[in-house]
Amino acid sequence: MRIGIDARLVYYNRAGIGEYIVQLARALAALKSKDDEFVLLQSRKDKTAIIRGNNGFRRKSLWTPSHNRFEQPALSFEVSRLKLDLLHSPDFIPPFRRNYRSVITIHDLAFLLYPHFLTKESARYYGQIDQAWRRTDHIIAVSEATKQDSIKMLGVPEKKITVIHEAANPIYRPLPTDEAKHHVKDKYGIDKDFILFVSTIEPRKNLPGLLQAFRRLRDNYKRDELLVLAGANGWLWEEVYETVNRLNLEDHVAFLGRVPSADLVHLYNAAQLLVHPSFYEGFGLTPLEALNCGTPAIVSNTAALPEIVGDATLLIDPHDIEGLTVAMMRVLTEDDLRQDLVNKGLKRAAMFSWEKAAQKTLEVYHKLRNN
Repeated sequence: MRIGIDARLVYYNRAGIGEYIVQLARALAALKSKDDEFVLLQSRKDKTAIIRGNNGFRRKSLWTPSHNRFEQPALSFEVSRLKLDLLHSPDFIPPFRRNYRSVITIHDLAFLLYPHFLTKESARYYGQIDQAWRRTDHIIAVSEATKQDSIKMLGVPEKKITVIHEAANPIYRPLPTDEAKHHVKDKYGIDKDFILFVSTIEPRKNLPGLLQAFRRLRDNYKRDELLVLAGANGWLWEEVYETVNRLNLEDHVAFLGRVPSADLVHLYNAAQLLVHPSFYEGFGLTPLEALNCGTPAIVSNTAALPEIVGDATLLIDPHDIEGLTVAMMRVLTEDDLRQDLVNKGLKRAAMFSWEKAAQKTLEVYHKLRNN
């Protein structure tokens, strides 16, 4: 079976879906399926080798850019010449015309639940979802929550969706705390205790709410930790910086921008805790990465997040600023609670693996071939 995997987005954005593509491709390569040939479709601008060695994978460079207005007709033309049996589109938009089977991955439907959080261009792109699910042969949802959202909001038949959980990159693991803190100090100049947020800076991540809770933590409980925000600016990010200024937090909040995985593992291990107060997530990879490192976490009780973290974190209502403030104070000061969260987190994270995800994904491919 000749299987194409659209990996163009990796060049444009390694975080999020880009990370999903890389980890899935590497896990599929590790399975060494003798009956399958994989073609990894990368941007011609992308010079990185996602897969190294001869594992049944070969690279094909494409001219068609990701998220371009003319993406679908151009991609249809380029892919039509590759003689694929199946194309997996991890960013959910398959080509217009095809003579092969199609699988798409739906990561979340935040763009339907929170349309006011979108720019005009992102609304145009994600507005193609209704056509996309109707044109594809099968859908992979990264959580049961995303599956149910797809059924309720899009009308997708249940039999057309398979839930396959993601997993944390194996690089995220416990490290000696002193080693992690030294690395963070040397690389980022951070030499005090800190609370960590990791994700793209965009409205649905609820950063203004986190900043308000952090302000209360300082004022009401006299805490002096730094708040470290690791993530690139997404869309409509300006309110976050305005909130920092309005709350007079300029000297107490550090914006690191996008952080490579090799540094991020040290940030997780050096942090006092991770806070992920998002309004909505289709999976919640950041909290899982933190749990894999043995970092206690506070996570919203919304969408897929409780499904992923179970009882291994403190769950909070993302609209409850005082509740988030109290939760942070508890994790910072209650040693027994911290240790309980660390132990539960490591056990919970071990339940997810890319090997399992790759095996289940390969089963989807083969089922489509046989049908």
